[in-house]
Amino acid sequence: MKKRTPAFVNSKADLKLSSDAFKAGEATSRAALFVSVPDLKHHLQDWLYDCQFRQHSPRTTEFRQHTGEKLIWFLERQKCDRCSVVELRQFLAYVANGHLEAGGRWGNPNMKRPVRPATLHRYYRELRTLFSWMVTEDIIPASPVDWISPPKIPSEQIQPFTADQQNALLNASRRSTHPRRDEAIVLFLLDTGARASESCSQRLGDVDLQGQRATIIGKGNKRRTVFFGRRTAKALWQYLREEPRGDDQPIFLADRGNDAGEALTRIGLLRLIQRLGKTSHIQATRCSPHTFRHTFAVEFLRNGGNVFS
Repeated sequence: MKKRTPAFVNSKADLKLSSDAFKAGEATSRAALFVSVPDLKHHLQDWLYDCQFRQHSPRTTEFRQHTGEKLIWFLERQKCDRCSVVELRQFLAYVANGHLEAGGRWGNPNMKRPVRPATLHRYYRELRTLFSWMVTEDIIPASPVDWISPPKIPSEQIQPFTADQQNALLNASRRSTHPRRDEAIVLFLLDTGARASESCSQRLGDVDLQGQRATIIGKGNKRRTVFFGRRTAKALWQYLREEPRGDDQPIFLADRGNDAGEALTRIGLLRLIQRLGKTSHIQATRCSPHTFRHTFAVEFLRNGGNVFS
């Protein structure tokens, strides 16, 4: 296996070190790269403040906080007094295999399913970002994550919904417990290709029903305009007429659980689409909000859309 150059090799002179000298120094340097668990808790909070200061998206900050909390949970469960390369490898291995434990991952008996490769890779990326930030802040001389190979992500071809599946999802939405909202959501996702988080954050003032368009705030707080057809505009109008609200209130509301009456969350939207898929007996295609985004892209190109757009 080819040896990776660690982050603390900065100059050309450093790169000319002999192989034997490098190998002798690597073990010492790697062993010296650690942070005590109490200090790590403190640095994690500063890291989150830095995320907020840099105006990262709420979703990014939320997952970074989640990653930090789970890392501390794991270290304390293992009775570790420090966090180094060894502990980080063990943590990532637990993320991959924790569902096999009797109590479920994170001690939650409901978490008995393996994480997707992309999710595991995101944990790795957030750890890499955290320790790279600690290097920048002169907390540690180099990142211990540099000695951990990233997990592989197998190529996954997401199949778009067929025309029959789209009709089945629409029919299922009309038979749901909240038919006006669910039909409007399905049509909005199909027509706009909006991300789950973008759809959930839509406010009434962002939508122009007469002009059949909506303003969306996407990644990096970038604004863009999406358009929808008359059928979607009609479905939105019927849904909003049923539940009037102000311009600063969310369009798609949760109808169950502790968040009832508030904005539908990404998890709530995912569960809704999964329920509709189950009712529609869709099995060959993954039922998720992101599949709507792929379906929109395919339909856009089939109807003569510019591939660069």
